[in-house]
Amino acid sequence: MPAEFPDFRLGSVLATSFTATLTERCGDPVERIPTPQRLVDWFAVSGLAVDACTAAQLELARELRESIHVAVTATAMHDTPPASAVHVINDRSIQGRASAVLTPEGNRRWRLDPDSCVEDALGVIAADAISILAGERDGKLALCASPTCRAAFFDTSQSRTRKWCDMNTCGNRQKKARFNANQRKNASV
Repeated sequence: MPAEFPDFRLGSVLATSFTATLTERCGDPVERIPTPQRLVDWFAVSGLAVDACTAAQLELARELRESIHVAVTATAMHDTPPASAVHVINDRSIQGRASAVLTPEGNRRWRLDPDSCVEDALGVIAADAISILAGERDGKLALCASPTCRAAFFDTSQSRTRKWCDMNTCGNRQKKARFNANQRKNASV
């Protein structure tokens, strides 16, 4: 992938990984799908390959992303997701055409037809969000403890006490800040 674009933050949960295409929401936001081709790239690495994307489809994708983020954030905070967000998620789910298939390992995977389009891939993401929001998955929605990130993530750890959306980014940043603060404190003593 071109060096001028930031890396994707890919997790094991499709819907929250999709919301991570916009990071540092409470700081200096980083848009990871700034162009239609970049969305095609994200779909490819997420197992939802489509051939092309228009600017209008990119806007549909961003609208879905933000609706999922608003809905999962509300749910993580034990609030009711806004009706407008739920409406967008439901519309994208209904408009998509994809099939769930069982892999030899016993996992569910989504299969798009060779002629599938962006709306079909968005339908898969919306369906994944619905399963999370409906409480059908084993885990808990949480928000990153980083004050600049606040990304929503799906915590499947045994204790359900994970603090960071990604230990390699937000978690390490916090650990480094704590270490540096302790070093300054010890140097002044």
